[in-house]
Amino acid sequence: METVLLLATEASSEAGFGLNTNIFETNLINLAILIGVLVYFGRGFLGKILNERRSTIEEAIKEAEQRQQKAEASLAEQQQKLTAAQTEAQRILAEAEERAKAVSESIRAKAAEDVERMKASASAELDSDRERVIAQLRSLIATQAIERAEAQLKQQLDDTVQERLIDRSLMLLGG
Repeated sequence: METVLLLATEASSEAGFGLNTNIFETNLINLAILIGVLVYFGRGFLGKILNERRSTIEEAIKEAEQRQQKAEASLAEQQQKLTAAQTEAQRILAEAEERAKAVSESIRAKAAEDVERMKASASAELDSDRERVIAQLRSLIATQAIERAEAQLKQQLDDTVQERLIDRSLMLLGG
């Protein structure tokens, strides 16, 4: 690189082609040439790239807007479904509470009926047992009374008294 600079400075001193080493002069000229070349050759290429980029961005924006609209529609639909589901859940809950109350009342009524039936059955059994005990007591008392009467009659009745009783009974029957 040093040799190129050295050759350029020697050539300029001979009044021919050479490099200008003054930084301010060369930069402005080089910059103007570079901008001119870029504008001339890059205008079509750069315009084409920018147009493609703009159309890509516009398509992306349109797609994003469409997705947003679809998302909003889907959100509204899902909110409606949620509201309907909540309404249905409240209806089911109210219906279940009503059924629970009805079943509870039914169970209470059945229990009350069962209690009354058990009381009636117990009362009937108690009455039956009382009647049976009374009948047994009567039978026992009658048996004991007959046994005592027989024992007393055996003691008080001798053969002569028995004959008189038999004769009297026969007279009453014969008339």
